[in-house]
Amino acid sequence: WAQTFEHWYDTQHHHSGLKFVTPDQRHRREDIDLLARRHALYQAAKDQHPKRWSGPTRNWEPATKVLLNPGKPLKTEQQTAATTA
Repeated sequence: WAQTFEHWYDTQHHHSGLKFVTPDQRHRREDIDLLARRHALYQAAKDQHPKRWSGPTRNWEPATKVLLNPGKPLKTEQQTAATTA
């Protein structure tokens, strides 16, 4: 089941932290073009129907940093070395 889950997670699951692309798309850098096309689509929709939009469109810039647990503070190398010593 683990291999099935990993395949689904990496190739089919669209992650909110990755702006709704899969990890495989991000790894292959396909996210850059995909997110640019999404941005253009949202801009076109806003231009066609400006009354439906109260503010800017969604931020479709590619994520620059991806964290497994974004709510937890990152450990420094010194802290990591101290806990493993």
